[in-house]
Amino acid sequence: MASPSVQDLLPPSLDSTSQPPSLFDGTTRLYINYQCPYSQRVWITRNVKGLQDMIKLVPIDLQNRPDWYKEKVYPKNKVPSLEHNNKVTGESLVLVKYVDCNFEGPSFLPDDQEKRKFVEELIAYSDTTFVPEVYKSFAKDARTQAGVQFDYLEKALHKFDDGPFFLGQLSQVDIIYAPFVERFHVFMPEGFNYDITTGRPKLAKWIEEMNNLDGYKQTKVLEQEKMVGYYKNRFLLKA
Repeated sequence: MASPSVQDLLPPSLDSTSQPPSLFDGTTRLYINYQCPYSQRVWITRNVKGLQDMIKLVPIDLQNRPDWYKEKVYPKNKVPSLEHNNKVTGESLVLVKYVDCNFEGPSFLPDDQEKRKFVEELIAYSDTTFVPEVYKSFAKDARTQAGVQFDYLEKALHKFDDGPFFLGQLSQVDIIYAPFVERFHVFMPEGFNYDITTGRPKLAKWIEEMNNLDGYKQTKVLEQEKMVGYYKNRFLLKA
């Protein structure tokens, strides 16, 4: 099994001119986009479980998608998706659980029932409330509206004190929130002069600890200025 600290040689993104891989040949493939936070969740899971040799990364250019991806791999034409055992599964929350439960390596679900209940609560909150509310705040009052969401994370990080992560030790919850917190932490000081860690020491410590994880570091947005520019164009420059 690959060490979680293995450094991937990241393949180039496939676009409309690229040939498909040898589909359904027994290779397990994770189709992602390097800039996509939903893809990043599953990519992190793969890495921290040490599955770099077992799950091959296949990056897709979302601005110039190959036709074969929709036609032969995933009809929804979105990423992430996972080709495994001759079927393709999508949706990031589903795939984080799938990769964690169906492959070797450390488990990122706790045995403790109280912690498991908290996992379900936080994961459900992530995509129904946290992510959409922070994005909506960019068009309204980012400091106040998004601040409520970061206060929620700060409070959640106080629940278990046996480590710096949401459940004390690294879990699916940290993996699911990390890509979005990463982007908000970079963009909001630029877009709104707002540091999400101010007055939130647990959140600041959590970000620091996540940044120390090799399996996460390898997935982080490399071109932060480009990402900030994309967010500004998308959220701040509308008439």
